[in-house]
Amino acid sequence: MERRRYKVRLVINDQKVNEVIIDPHYEKRHKSSIDDQIILELVNMLDGGEFPRSDSDDQFEYFVTDEMNLKGKLYKLIWLLEKDKLYIGVINAYRRKT
Repeated sequence: MERRRYKVRLVINDQKVNEVIIDPHYEKRHKSSIDDQIILELVNMLDGGEFPRSDSDDQFEYFVTDEMNLKGKLYKLIWLLEKDKLYIGVINAYRRKT
């Protein structure tokens, strides 16, 4: 399965973001409780925020945003920003037990 791309207009960690790239990895174990639309809603919740990175390397900064409340359900979003690029990459996302 290929990564899917969606156009957005967000600012995350003072960085403009024009695209969301979703890795289909989440579908292997979480397809019954999450889909691209939910992931896009979670990503939109990041707009205007400042988030501490969990890890980084020469090219990427990695983030984990947990306990995101969307319509009364909690989710965990694992994502990245590539240095000098205008997209957010979603590595994984899944619903948390309350």
